[in-house]
Amino acid sequence: MSQVEKKAGLLRRTSSSKKPLKEKVVLMYDEIFAKEDPAKNNPRFWDELFLMKVNLEYLESKLESVNGEEVQRIQDNINSLFHHCVQALGEEHQIKVVNALQTLCALFRGVHQKNKSASGFDIINMLMGFDKAERRMKDLMERLDSLLCGDSSESLKSLCLKLLLCLVTVTDNISQNTILEYVMINSIFEAILQILSDPSSRGQHGYDAVVLLALLVNYRKYESVNPYIVKLSIVDDEPTLDGMGVVLHQALTEYNRQYKDKEEENQGGFFSTLTSMVGSMFIADVDEKLSVQTNEAILLALYEAVHLNRNFITVLAQSHPEIDIPVTPSTPTPTTPTTPLGTTPPSLDVMNNPELPLDPNLQTSNLLITFLKYASIVMQDTKDEHRLNSARLCLIILTCIAEDQYADAFLHDDNINFRVSLHRMPMRHRKKAAGKNIPSRPLVCAVLDLMVEFIVTHMMKDFPMDLYLRCVQIIHKLLCYQKKCRIRLHYTWRELWSALINLLKFLLSNETTLLAKHNIFHLALLVVNLFNMFITYGDTFLPTSNSYDELYYEIVRMHQVFDNLYCMVLRVSTNTGQWKEAASKVTHALVNIRAIINHFNPKIESYAAVNHISQLSEEQVLEVVRSNYDTLTLKLQDGLDQFERYSEQPKEAAFFKELVRSISLNVRKNVSLNTLSQDVLLKEFSTIS
Repeated sequence: MSQVEKKAGLLRRTSSSKKPLKEKVVLMYDEIFAKEDPAKNNPRFWDELFLMKVNLEYLESKLESVNGEEVQRIQDNINSLFHHCVQALGEEHQIKVVNALQTLCALFRGVHQKNKSASGFDIINMLMGFDKAERRMKDLMERLDSLLCGDSSESLKSLCLKLLLCLVTVTDNISQNTILEYVMINSIFEAILQILSDPSSRGQHGYDAVVLLALLVNYRKYESVNPYIVKLSIVDDEPTLDGMGVVLHQALTEYNRQYKDKEEENQGGFFSTLTSMVGSMFIADVDEKLSVQTNEAILLALYEAVHLNRNFITVLAQSHPEIDIPVTPSTPTPTTPTTPLGTTPPSLDVMNNPELPLDPNLQTSNLLITFLKYASIVMQDTKDEHRLNSARLCLIILTCIAEDQYADAFLHDDNINFRVSLHRMPMRHRKKAAGKNIPSRPLVCAVLDLMVEFIVTHMMKDFPMDLYLRCVQIIHKLLCYQKKCRIRLHYTWRELWSALINLLKFLLSNETTLLAKHNIFHLALLVVNLFNMFITYGDTFLPTSNSYDELYYEIVRMHQVFDNLYCMVLRVSTNTGQWKEAASKVTHALVNIRAIINHFNPKIESYAAVNHISQLSEEQVLEVVRSNYDTLTLKLQDGLDQFERYSEQPKEAAFFKELVRSISLNVRKNVSLNTLSQDVLLKEFSTIS
């Protein structure tokens, strides 16, 4: 029996000698795939077809099985099927609309699956006829727009969005999907905004709407003017932007909650007992399983909103109560045990709960806090390309935020403090932090904590150089804002200095291995210049004079690291080789750090000798530092508070191209029209009709 026949919806045999009977809808599909016009002998053929329950599997497999010659022979019938599907979307009979939407999805998927190597024009020709394509797609988009914006049932609207997601993701590379040219011309942008601005509609369809928008924004974004980019960049309607923020916040919150639940689950019972017996050798493996896959589609949507629309920055800051969203036992969303965290949208009870009761004792949260917690999870494990890309996108989003003046003002506002409990990677040499002891601080402290945490926990053989560069650059941009606005942030700066010095130490210890893959001198230069920022401008943004003293103490205490770095870069810069110029820049950047070390070390040694002390305490060293500032000479270094602003094109274009491809494949895999059970749909609309 052929593959198509296996999927033919065969009915039971009437006797052992007769062939099994086919469903009527399957017989009608067979007529479409015959040469004759199916309506020739039955004028009511198309009316009857859309009253039949769609057999998606058979229709798609039939489309995939036709060869080149057959395509030419049945093209008129395929065009006619497409045309009558679009017409059926305007029917009052809701069952016809449901069946037409599902048939269109099967058409898009089946034709693309069969013709992967064909040009976009050939696919358009096979589906609707190239000469009629503009008219057909205009009608289709107008009817989908009407269904999404009208009084249609929520199930029907959901089906429309599933069809659009199906259409957008039928090709691996979204920019090679020529049919989307018609989606650009006949925009559904306003329909998406309407869904996001209405609390009820947003609760039902917000997730699909923001994912669809994120994908459409990335269609040929570097090759031509994409109207979805233009329109998204100028949206200033508060309810719409707030609605988008609610959807993103709830999707990220749901992921965070799932992760927390699994983390607690793994910390209890037999596993916990076993771990305590044999040590923490399994911790890394467990954590790896917890963060298997992130929701990159939601991250992309957040990135596009932050990057393209300056008005959206205000949405990041809007406060609301922070609660653990309860899992509703009734009608749970069906998921398999292998479903990765964060790949499915939040349950409808979560999405339908925009208003929450206020409790004066309740900690408040916002989209930015939720994102920071999310980032602290996904940035823990970057061992494979998928997770590495997720962490990279988180850091790109934070880069955009750190460059925005309004966002910086909010981050540093001392009157708006939050307790942000970031997830920390389990490590053998440190205790698990107690979340209850977290102080309430400006949000920039949480951003800096996240950067420090990443720096400390990813010094490994497979060194994520790109992520380290982004981390250090984010810190630099925040310092530039503090220096510019003279903001004295009460932060544990010594933790940052210690992390940066340990990073330099790691680069030195692994020079040979790392240089085979990376330009370590660029990262070293950025780190050294962070210290130069503190040395040159620290008196304008460090919280107290004691903080400035502590900076010098750390530099002097860890002078061996800076001495070794200088010896290494001097050696490389005085020899011919590809790193000569890069190393030379670090040599020049170290001038003030070396001046501090060479100035204070003799003074400290002299103090110890005069007072007959073999080992000075921290306070004694600080006393020497304070009393010898006057004779220290430093050079003024230009450009320390300047930075190159983020630009997606051309540096990030290749990354986003591959990221969108990955998201498109994942959406295609997860978006199935069977998400909405055909039986449930038909039952719903048969009672209406």
